[in-house]
Amino acid sequence: MSAESRLVVSGGKEGKVKKKSGFIFKNITKGTKYPLIDVEEPELYRDVFPYSEVCKVKFDHKIELIDPPDEIYVTDTTFRDGQQSRPPFSAKQIEDLYVYLHRLGGPNGVIRNSEFFLYTDKDREAVERCLERGYKYPEITGWIRANKDDLQLVKDLGLRETGILTSASDYHIFLKLKKTRSQVFKDYIKIVENALEHNVIPRCHFEDVTRADIYGFCVPFAQALMNISEDAKIPIKIRLCDTLGIGITYPGAALPRSIGKLVRAMIDDAGVPSEYLEWHGHNDFHKVIINSVSAWLYGCGHVNGTLLGIGERTGNAPIEGLIMEYISLTGTENGIDTTVITEVRNYFEKEIGHQIPRSQPFIGLDFNATSAGVHIDGILKNEEIYTAFDTKRLLNRPIAINITDKSGLAGIAHWINSHFALVGKDRIEKTHPAIGKVNKWIIKQYDEGRVTAISDNEIEHLVRRYIPEIFVSEFELLKKRAYDMAAHLIERYIEDQALKSMIPEQQEEALKIIVEEFPFIQFAYTVNSEGVKITKNITQAVDRAKYYKIGLHEDFSDRDWFINPLKTGEISVTDIYSSKITGALCVTVSGPIRDEFGEIVGVLGLDIKFEDLTKAEE
Repeated sequence: MSAESRLVVSGGKEGKVKKKSGFIFKNITKGTKYPLIDVEEPELYRDVFPYSEVCKVKFDHKIELIDPPDEIYVTDTTFRDGQQSRPPFSAKQIEDLYVYLHRLGGPNGVIRNSEFFLYTDKDREAVERCLERGYKYPEITGWIRANKDDLQLVKDLGLRETGILTSASDYHIFLKLKKTRSQVFKDYIKIVENALEHNVIPRCHFEDVTRADIYGFCVPFAQALMNISEDAKIPIKIRLCDTLGIGITYPGAALPRSIGKLVRAMIDDAGVPSEYLEWHGHNDFHKVIINSVSAWLYGCGHVNGTLLGIGERTGNAPIEGLIMEYISLTGTENGIDTTVITEVRNYFEKEIGHQIPRSQPFIGLDFNATSAGVHIDGILKNEEIYTAFDTKRLLNRPIAINITDKSGLAGIAHWINSHFALVGKDRIEKTHPAIGKVNKWIIKQYDEGRVTAISDNEIEHLVRRYIPEIFVSEFELLKKRAYDMAAHLIERYIEDQALKSMIPEQQEEALKIIVEEFPFIQFAYTVNSEGVKITKNITQAVDRAKYYKIGLHEDFSDRDWFINPLKTGEISVTDIYSSKITGALCVTVSGPIRDEFGEIVGVLGLDIKFEDLTKAEE
């Protein structure tokens, strides 16, 4: 970019471009070494990011030396970035996973904080449930856009810290926000000052920092934040977001992609303490772990990740991987309970219905399994030959080896427990009747002349046949996703003011809109607190005539879909059933309608065609 197209916005000298306004950042950037540089045209680094080609690596051949901080920590964004890649977690699932994070990070807070969305009732319920746990770590923080309305959500929940979206690259500033650097600078400073006025620690998320003008915008902005922090005597944190996963660790690489130079620019030139600095990476180019660890090594105090690495597009740094790197770098477990990693893995598969690739490190079925004959021979002599660490102690997962006629009942049970990561009460004992059947099949194979080991696929097929209860079938996963979707749908509508009014005419108008929007809903209705239906039949047009027998004031007080929400105050989803009216396979989802005082005054019910719902989910 030519000097003629740049404008210094500070107490320094102006360039040749005509100044757009008289704004000068007094007492913030005045006299600083790196003033904010406004530009007329966005700096898109087309030599590095040509767009029509793979992005390029540029070198300046200057080497940064690593300088890790005395203390490093992991931070979590499973409930923010992690939820941007999948159907939303339920409030109960978020609470359960938060408990796992607490146990995994240990009492010393290796997992320092966890950030949450705050926008929906479900989001806020999840935050409140986790706050009620009373854990010091991970500290619960928010995530908001840079505006006052979002900040109010943080204050209402009483959170001590929140992330604030402060996009840093000209791609975002010019092309997305349609503003100039000086305009967003003022907007960002204003929301940060608003947060400080309410004693909320701001954590500014420098979005897309690896495509940003580091010394033209990022360093000046960080300097300003540190000046404000010093005056306010309140920390202001900075999260460096590698939004597209394009950061690199190569020695001598140039900005803006060089992680070492980026981190050192923040610390050495912007004056950001290591403990206020955090890295947030993505895995678009298979570099998320090495980039995250490099951020630690160059001085970043905190690295952000998600459980299993779930996250937008290709995902974030997997927390289980960061935990292992933490132990490796520091030489201490510092209260970490690594066995929780296996519990988290099982929870995702069995409770959430998230399928984990077999080869995924630390949690996949094949992570600590040995198949090659020569490797098995080595493992039997000494497991350290082909294993990096004691997986039984650290992950509560014994090494798995292939099965032969010499394995016996104990060996088969061991294989099953290890291969499927079964722990605690879920473990299969050698006395289980199915183990004998599997063993009988194996012995028969060798009696008939077999000389090779039983393959994983063969033994897994046998286990599926004889112990089906340890598997979550595709149908069960489909049911789980459909149930979650149905519950999420009714969660949205029980807060509708027309439905909360308990005035039948208003409710009927609202129900018509719902049925029209979602064709898989075949029947929608409300009942009062006595279980008596108070709305006319609201159905799809093709089904209307079939419901003529169901009229107003029908008594549904003996139905589970009515009893459960009234008794528990929670949303209820029935098992699949065949509708007597339409003949379709259906589920009924229902939820409590509450008045302004929180008292349950009725129940909203939706009869949903299961097949159509699953198609919509897909």
